[in-house]
Amino acid sequence: MTKSAMITLCGRPNVGKSTLTNALVGEKVAIVSNKPQTTRNRITAIVNRGETQFVLMDTPGFHKPRTRLGDYMVNVVRESVADVDCVLLLVEPVASLGPQEEGLIERIRESGVPALLVINKIDSVDKTRLLEVMAAYSAVYDFDAILPISAKTGEGLEELQQEMEKYAEEGPHLFPDDMITDQPERQICAELVREKLLQCLDKEVPHGTAVEVTRFSERDDGIIDLEVTIYCEKDSHKGIIIGKKGAMLKKIGELARLDIEAFMGAKVFLQTWVKVKENWRDSMASLRNFGFRED
Repeated sequence: MTKSAMITLCGRPNVGKSTLTNALVGEKVAIVSNKPQTTRNRITAIVNRGETQFVLMDTPGFHKPRTRLGDYMVNVVRESVADVDCVLLLVEPVASLGPQEEGLIERIRESGVPALLVINKIDSVDKTRLLEVMAAYSAVYDFDAILPISAKTGEGLEELQQEMEKYAEEGPHLFPDDMITDQPERQICAELVREKLLQCLDKEVPHGTAVEVTRFSERDDGIIDLEVTIYCEKDSHKGIIIGKKGAMLKKIGELARLDIEAFMGAKVFLQTWVKVKENWRDSMASLRNFGFRED
């Protein structure tokens, strides 16, 4: 008998939601960086474990928004913590709650959805400190279980999946068994380019970028022709992205091409362009054009 469970991953920015999603899937379906607000949209990932299918919803980091894009991201999180079989609240191994955790716990309480507390990054601390972390969170909410893990090393992931299994219900799988994400290939390619912008650029510049695939075609010999436009908010940012004699844009393109080729399993001819679209993060029309649409 097949079973399925829909599970939302939520938490503050940079707590490791996308790293955990990729670790559970076994392939890269969500971009990662050491910068906050890397994930901007809800990403659906599919994990098949025996007869059970987990449908994971990786959400943006819960934060205090400063732009309309930020408002959209926070709304995505709030809507995702409802009408699922279970919520995983990912937290840092720190024995204190911030406003992000308090807000998410309140949303979990309002929705009445079963929740597991997942203490990530345990490879970075002395494990004797974990009891204090567990006590701090247990004092404010009665989680079904508390699981210390390291999404980076894989420690605790088997126990986590065993716990997730308890929320699976009998019925047909929601997605084909050979599917690992519902994201279109064009979207994944755009996100891989944006990941390299986050990795290669500093301060506010990468947060003000958006990536659009303007051409995606396959030649008879299997080579994929890909053209992407990188949008930024200021002329000065455009200069930084392009770099001296185009060096930075070339570096970003080469790194992105390697990841895109690995994902697509084919050679890729990638061309990149940079355009300025001022204040696009506060323009509803621009947000809709870039795919940030309210359901």
